[in-house]
Amino acid sequence: MAFEPIGPGGAGGEPSSRYLPVAEHGLIGDLRTAALVGTDGTVDWYCCPRFDSPSVFGAILDADRGGRFELAADTPARTRQFYFPDTNVLITRFFAADGVAEIQDFMPVVDEARQGGRHRLIRRVICVRGTLPFRARVAPRFGYGADRHTAELRDHAAVFRSPSLTLALTSTVPMECDGQDVTSRFKLLEGESAVFALDHSGAGDEDCVPRDCPQSEAEDEFESTVRFWRTWLHQSKYHGRWREMVHRSALLLKLLTYAPTGAFVAAPTTSLPEGIGGERNWDYRYVWVRDAAFCVYAMLRLGFTDEAAAFMTFLAERGKGAPHPAEGPLQIMYGIDGRSELPETELPHLEGYMGSAPVRIGNAATGQLQLDIYGALIDSVYLYDKWGSPISSAHWDQVASMVDWLCDHWDQPDEGIWESRSGRRDFVYARLMCWVAIERAIRLANRRGLPADLTRWQRNRDEIYRQIMRRGWSAERGAFVQQLDGDVLDASVLMMPLAKFVSPNDPKWLATLDALSSDLVSDSLVYRYDPGVSPDGLRGTEGTFSICSFWYVEALTRAGRTEQARLAFEKMLTYANHVGLYAEEIGRTGEQLGNFPQAFTHLSLISAAFNLDRALG
Repeated sequence: MAFEPIGPGGAGGEPSSRYLPVAEHGLIGDLRTAALVGTDGTVDWYCCPRFDSPSVFGAILDADRGGRFELAADTPARTRQFYFPDTNVLITRFFAADGVAEIQDFMPVVDEARQGGRHRLIRRVICVRGTLPFRARVAPRFGYGADRHTAELRDHAAVFRSPSLTLALTSTVPMECDGQDVTSRFKLLEGESAVFALDHSGAGDEDCVPRDCPQSEAEDEFESTVRFWRTWLHQSKYHGRWREMVHRSALLLKLLTYAPTGAFVAAPTTSLPEGIGGERNWDYRYVWVRDAAFCVYAMLRLGFTDEAAAFMTFLAERGKGAPHPAEGPLQIMYGIDGRSELPETELPHLEGYMGSAPVRIGNAATGQLQLDIYGALIDSVYLYDKWGSPISSAHWDQVASMVDWLCDHWDQPDEGIWESRSGRRDFVYARLMCWVAIERAIRLANRRGLPADLTRWQRNRDEIYRQIMRRGWSAERGAFVQQLDGDVLDASVLMMPLAKFVSPNDPKWLATLDALSSDLVSDSLVYRYDPGVSPDGLRGTEGTFSICSFWYVEALTRAGRTEQARLAFEKMLTYANHVGLYAEEIGRTGEQLGNFPQAFTHLSLISAAFNLDRALG
């Protein structure tokens, strides 16, 4: 049963007036879960205790029933938001007539060991000039807003208890209980501060004893959190032109890491729409093999080998056992704990961001066949063996088993990289990445002298190459296309020169690049494809795909069109939000669309910046 509506907006009214734009958020986290903090000072997305747990604050998916943690100046004020330099500590500043104050939002990183169930969200308010009144309202809505809870006030602490989860809130300023919520009003003079700390206390913990967070402890936690992020970032080997954006992307990728297993989540949110009012709303709080494999590449490029090693261990665990004769050795995605079942359901009691229903949890794409994942995976294994540590004999056995399976199954239709829900087709990108998988495995076997059926592997590699050149090229369009024997353009073929399948100066590739520039590129922004001529089984429209835009930059770079590439890259940087984050897509007027922030976009930014910087000299 859902809670009653909350917040000053209440039910009714235009959806756009009740929702902060997706881009008006920063992200904090502790390598186990994350929270979105709006520029208005509200936490409106937080899942506890893990990325894929039910939301506690979910106002971004339902302004009335989702739950939120409001903390803001209780007087008209302008706000600005930024990250404390070289960290994932978020600062929201309030500028009012009588003073200036800021909120420091962060989640202490307890450790990176595969243990620890403590989760703490700290919000420290500091008045830096004059005097400023503040208000707070803590309104959790457990179980995606469907579970009842109680609120109990104890001195300077409050306990929120639901059947599945208990949270404890402590504060250095007085609080009042307002039914199932807790409120506070207080005034700070220059130099004064207040601290709110929200702690995870377990499942329905009847004996919950709130842990105080006095000013001194909050200061210590702040300093240790800053120290953790700066120490980690100091390992980066990138010193190029776009250091600030590359390092922000690296910090974001690290923030989307689930420390207990080494898994990378695609994004920390679910159901943020690819088009307002449409049905393209998916749950991205899981591990896509493809996305995570590309993350390994980005991390290795920057020198973060520990993260690459942890994910290699995660993958090795998933790859154990004999391949399924039809479905293959791996699923396309897993839960952050490695589970294989991610049933997709809808939450009809939530209206969705700006009325964009349905809200989904779980992901039915788990059961899809996407052959391209093996190319991304084995390429990352090849690079890890080259730049990280030599892979073990057991890991090589897994790779060889995958390649043997691919040799028997590459020539079949699948759902493709864009996870089409209109049936399987012969996607050129899938063939391309099957070629990458076999080609990289051959390289690895030759370099290391590892056992392999090289004659068979080479024969299949060459067959794939010839098929793409013969049937993936459309003489009519003068370009490589989306499907074998087709004529529809698709931005996924931008990976061809990046994967070293074709020379970046090959006449066929340059013609393809020109065709893509003409048909799918708008002011440096790249559409995946035209759903009008290539139906994907879904209604509605979508924006440009940001990973494709950065692939485009890299393809231009490799083709020697560095001035064009640099302009396109600089334009893409203007589409980042105020703290340097990107969602999956960008709308017609520059708005962020889709789940936010998205790892796929940021890892492609790193790769594009690295290669463009090197080309410019």
